[in-house]
Amino acid sequence: ASEPRRGPLLDVDEAEQRVRELSERFGLVVDPRARVEDIGVGQQQRVEILRVLHRGADLLILDEPTAVLTAQEIADLFKVLRSLTAEGVSVIFITHKLREVLEIADRVTVLRRGKKVATVETAGATEASLAKLMVGRDVLFRIEKDAARAGEPLLDVSELEVEDDRGLPAVRGLSLEVRGGEIVGVAGVDGNGQSELVEAITGLRVPRAGRITVAGTDITGGGVRDALAAGIGHIAEDRHRRGLILDFTLAENLALREYRRAPLSRFGLLSPKRMVQQARPLLEQYDVRGGRPGTPAGSLSGGNQQKVVIARELAEEPQVTIAAQPTRGLDVGAIEFVHKRLLEQRDAGRGVLLVSLELEEIRSLADRVLVIYEGRIVAEVSPDVTDEEIGVAMLGGTVRS
Repeated sequence: ASEPRRGPLLDVDEAEQRVRELSERFGLVVDPRARVEDIGVGQQQRVEILRVLHRGADLLILDEPTAVLTAQEIADLFKVLRSLTAEGVSVIFITHKLREVLEIADRVTVLRRGKKVATVETAGATEASLAKLMVGRDVLFRIEKDAARAGEPLLDVSELEVEDDRGLPAVRGLSLEVRGGEIVGVAGVDGNGQSELVEAITGLRVPRAGRITVAGTDITGGGVRDALAAGIGHIAEDRHRRGLILDFTLAENLALREYRRAPLSRFGLLSPKRMVQQARPLLEQYDVRGGRPGTPAGSLSGGNQQKVVIARELAEEPQVTIAAQPTRGLDVGAIEFVHKRLLEQRDAGRGVLLVSLELEEIRSLADRVLVIYEGRIVAEVSPDVTDEEIGVAMLGGTVRS
């Protein structure tokens, strides 16, 4: 309701000018003429933040505002928030990222299962103390793991070229390899071809050129069914759009990979009873709380929804798991759970391709780190390098291997 008008009509030129001015002022660059459905998740987040700032509100409620921003973008956002609070604006900052809470907040209120646990001053708090309040126990921030014992190549991507929804190049001659017994991390600023790469590997998008093989089987352009049959597991970037059918029950969601095969299906008929029998042990094994086989997936918390996705994708012991932003929006307890499950795949001799915007997650889990920039792998680095060095490569700079 705050859009500029020229008489009864929207003043498009003035609206674009306002967006450009806000973008420059707050360092959140967006294309005013782009359709929201055609831009990446990171840019969509920037649009939401700009929209709130444009209204000049006295109270800002930001829900996971940094989920898809780079370290520099987060620093810029924090500068904006500090300037706003200095002018008397109040900010409620909702996040699972404890480091950010300690950096930006004056006070922090911890919730657990919908109830307030405590409110503390950040000056006397630590990540460990906040995490313990959140989950009721000590949490491992840097997960312990043995050295990788990489085996034979399981996933081979060669000279891959993929277009985005507008028909423009998103992945440009990209090659990578994932061996059994290793986790390969892909780090990069959102919108540099990560989503298109994942979709091509998992059969959701047909590549323009190149080759994708799983344990020697060519699955290039074969579709989702071929990818599943070859041994690909997919923890989707957007669990609501790609990972789950929210109106389906947990039993139905857990059957989505194998519903055409026995014992779930016989003579073309799907057995609800067998779906429930399959679901019960998986829900228990993966500690899915608040849900039974007949519970709609949409009624669960984000962390428990993600556990359902992981249970379905890992139950069949895929040769290669493609994990795209697997901990987005999860609390520290759920993050720890997801990390342990991915390490179990690696330690069982399977391969994991981890695509994440969280550098700490990449550095904690990956045995090798590939940096993607404008659809190309521009560097391969050790997980031991600093965030700053990885960040340089993410922006197209040169970094030591």
